[in-house]
Amino acid sequence: MPLKSFLSIKRKANLKIGLIPTMGALHEGHLILIRNSLSICDVTVVSIFVNPTQFNNAEDFKKYPKTLSEDIELLENEGVDLLFNPDNSEMYQQPSQLNFQFERIGSILEGKFRPGHFSGVGLVVSKLFNIIRPHVAFFGQKDLQQVAVIKKLNEELLFGLEIQTIATVREANGLALSSRNKRLSKSHKALAPILYKTMQEAKTKLLSGESIEKTISSSKKSILSQGSSIKLEYFEIVDSNELTPVKEISEHKEISICVAAHFGEVRLIDNLFLFSR
Repeated sequence: MPLKSFLSIKRKANLKIGLIPTMGALHEGHLILIRNSLSICDVTVVSIFVNPTQFNNAEDFKKYPKTLSEDIELLENEGVDLLFNPDNSEMYQQPSQLNFQFERIGSILEGKFRPGHFSGVGLVVSKLFNIIRPHVAFFGQKDLQQVAVIKKLNEELLFGLEIQTIATVREANGLALSSRNKRLSKSHKALAPILYKTMQEAKTKLLSGESIEKTISSSKKSILSQGSSIKLEYFEIVDSNELTPVKEISEHKEISICVAAHFGEVRLIDNLFLFSR
């Protein structure tokens, strides 16, 4: 049965459809999203599509891990109802001439270092929302800025979905789970937990009254002291919703620490809530 026909039947039966958009190379973080969907939705759909338009680095796209057979086994074990695994020609029947401009929220942090990234995210997520027409879509907190962008997309294009953000899943040493972790060398994987460790230390300093400027400076030094193979792109204290830098700490604001760094050829991002409501 065609995908849209199957989902149309479910929708007409007033069944709630949940969507977890992924690029594959699934890990426990994805499985937590899936389990959240399974717990509140009648039908759970997982998409696996490595979206070329959100990569501003051709080599990163080429080397993105692909583990489809292992992914399918994981999805079957979890009891997922439907896997949507389109090829590039299905998602982009012709070269796209659309560009999404997210203004300020899309031009800072990730937007600054990955020009065009959020346009590609907006494009593919819009396509997925139109194809699947879910009631709820699930995303991980690790991609905090992406979630903020998708919430704006949902709001302004009137998709009318519920967007659920699920807390970041970490290894025992604090390293945030990511499909890109598969590409880390053994030595870099041992170094990578410095991001979470430094964010925790920064949170403690900020809550004890240290200035934002001093905390950011010392945090950057701490990360870079781990070796020349680490290239730090940013370490910022921001509003959790708008992702703009904050000038002072207030428990009345939702505030997050955000970081991005290269470990050799692999770029990792992470974040930590300072305050959230």
